[in-house]
Order: sequence, then structure tokens, then C-alpha cells
Amino acid sequence: MTHRYSSLEPSQTCIVVGAGPAGLMLGYLLARAGVEITVLEKHTDFLRDFRGDTIHPSTMEALHELGLLDEFLSLPHQKAYRLQAEIRGRMATIADFSRLPTRAKFIAFMPQWDFLDFLARKAAAFPPFRLLMATEVTSLVWDGETVAGVRASREGRDIELRADLVIGTDGRNSVVRQAAGLDVEDLGAGTDVLWMRISKRSDDPGQAMGHAGPRQGLVLIDRGDYWQCGYVITKGTFAAVKEQGLDALRARIAKAAPLPRERFDELDSWNDIHLLSVRVDRLKTWWQAGVLCIGDAAHAMSPIGGVGVNLAVQDAIATANILADALREGRFETCLLEAVQDRRSFPTRATQALQLMMRSRKRPDATPTPQHRKPPLFIRLIAGSSLLPRLTGRLIGLGFRPEHVRSRHVDWSCSLRPSREGREPIGDSGEVVVKESAR
Repeated sequence: MTHRYSSLEPSQTCIVVGAGPAGLMLGYLLARAGVEITVLEKHTDFLRDFRGDTIHPSTMEALHELGLLDEFLSLPHQKAYRLQAEIRGRMATIADFSRLPTRAKFIAFMPQWDFLDFLARKAAAFPPFRLLMATEVTSLVWDGETVAGVRASREGRDIELRADLVIGTDGRNSVVRQAAGLDVEDLGAGTDVLWMRISKRSDDPGQAMGHAGPRQGLVLIDRGDYWQCGYVITKGTFAAVKEQGLDALRARIAKAAPLPRERFDELDSWNDIHLLSVRVDRLKTWWQAGVLCIGDAAHAMSPIGGVGVNLAVQDAIATANILADALREGRFETCLLEAVQDRRSFPTRATQALQLMMRSRKRPDATPTPQHRKPPLFIRLIAGSSLLPRLTGRLIGLGFRPEHVRSRHVDWSCSLRPSREGREPIGDSGEVVVKESAR
């Protein structure tokens, strides 16, 4: 996996900090619309394990609108038309995607690095797009009370990049939102998740995602040649779990799993166990003059439903729809940032409320003593119904406000030359050449 290192430009129209799903989708859409866009990523590649790897129908519908879906689905992936869980000894459907009004009526499980590499390659086809890897933003540049750019570290030296707008898509530990002084509302999370890999065998049970044993605390995700396992523990108890020893943890996981106990002997050191500290929060205000946060930088989500990636992508689509023309035409105003938050605040709040409703009111047991707990009432109601899984499938698969690509598409097939401002492509007629995107 390689990426072209673009030359540094002292000033650009927009800087996006963080080459995750929100950042690269936004970079693609803005560059497609003719906006000078530079995406900054602190890592040298996308290869990090245990990231959100679920691509939901809403995201794939957007890829269809962009003419990218068929090529995207040619990449290795697994499909889940339903999400199931074992509840008190029987398998129950929690979400059914098979009846959604979309081209892809399933969740695609794909390593996130493949998804990000796909978006980066497609965005690189647009001349205004620049991706700078190994470039870590350290602070914001201020012009009075307005953000005017970023300071970053790149290849051992400090650089300063200026822009009309800085957009933070740098995750739940966002440097941008901290440097901008944006206030965070913590909604609370009583759990953490331990992620691990277990090899897959041909005689393993067929199961796309979701298994909750007696403790209602284990998720299995089929990654093709291995299982990605997520085991829920009480927040802040990982140190205590480690004190009890790896054998005790293996035994606890095995009690909740549909796999034989000896399969977990593959976990032979704590280096095989990765802690995800769960947070559910959101910014009270996503923006101020010159800066905007979207995706996890604006709202950290629980892993429940795997909706974080797709909510971030929906944020990016809405942001491009609202900002692209104004940025390209040099008429950007701060009020447009407020419009982005107004557009995306409801689906964020509603999704977080649904996640909080779906979690158990009781704290997971942190000790090895068996303790049979009922799943949350909401989950039991879904499991006992033939209609509710279709509703949850719609809410998880599409979200509360699915976005459609409405940003314009610059026709790069025309003859282009720099405009007087050096920013906008213009055709032979002297006007910016754009065409409306397909829906």
C-alpha cells in the first residue's frame, strides 16, 4: 500500500486533519467538487488493527451514487444480511438488512485499511486532492479569534499550513477539538472492550456477527480466516483482569463463546489482547470561526451496532453538500459550519440514545464467578419479534438521517488552466465547469 506524497503548499482552501473514513470521504467529495483540499495523517500507513471494519448499507449507497460500489465490492469482504445473537440458549435476529431500499442489503465486513486505501486512491485522481502521510498536527494557527491553519510535524521538521477552513476528523482524541477549546459533553460508558483474534476453522459455526453467551458479553466477527472477538468488561477493570491472570480470562471468554475452550489457548500473552476504552460523548458546539469537527472528533460512539464509521461518513457527505460550492467559489461563511451541526446533530443524538438504550443497565461482572444476567429489555423485545429486527436493521443500516451525495462534480475532462486566484479550474469558456452529480 503506497501513497503519493504531495508537495507542500503554504496555503490551501481547506485542510482536513485525520485520514480516517470521515476525512478521506470528505477529501474525495471536496476534491471532486473542485475544492483545494489537503488531508493530513500522522501515521505512515492505514495498517492498524481492531478499527471499525463494518461498512453499512448507507455508506455503500453513497458509493453507488458516486459510481464506486461495484469496484468497492470487488475487494475481499464478508457479507452479513442479518445480525444475530445467542440469547439464553437460542439464536435470535437483532437486525435484518435484507429488506432495505438500497443496492447493498447487507453489512460488509472489510478491514478498514482496505476501505481507506480505496478512498485515498480514488481521491488522488482529482487534481485538487493532496494527502500528506506522516504529518502530525500539533496546534492550530490563529488570526485573532479565527482559526487560519495548522502547525504540524513532518519528517522531523515543523511546518505551518494556512487554510480558509480546518476540519478535524482526527477521532475521539482529537487534537483539533482540544486546540480549538470546544466543550465536550460526556454521556458516560460503563464498559470497555478487549479485542483479540482467534483463528477460524472449517468446522466452526457459521455466524457473521454477534454471540452473547451466559454473560451477554462476547461478540464474534467473521473476518474470513479468523474471528475478531470482542469481550466486554467493566470500565477501568483491565488492570484487575490482568492480575487474575491470562488463564482466568481465557476461561471466562470460553464460557461465553460457541467455540471449544482449547481454541483460546492461542492467546498466549497479553500482547494478544487489545483494550478499547469505550467512550460516548459529543461536542456541545462542533465549530467556531475557521474550524469544524465531524465524525468521532465531534461525537464518540459506543461499539454497539458498529455505527461509528458510517455515522462519520454521513457527516462527511453532509459537510461536502453544505460547504463545497461556497469553498470553491470563495464565499465561505462561518454560518455554514453551524448549518453542518444543525444537519447532523439529530442523527448523532438519536443514535447515541439508541446505543444507550441497547446497553445493559447492569455493570458487567469483572470477577470470574458465573453470573447469569438477562440482556436489556430492549434487546429481548427485538429478539421476540418478527417485525422489530427490520426496524433495527433500518436504524443500524441506514441511520436516522441517511445522506445522499448532492455536491457538484467538476468535469476534469475539460481543458483546464489556473484561474486568476490560482484555485479554481476553468474551461475554455472561462467559467468553472461543473456538472450535477448523480443522486
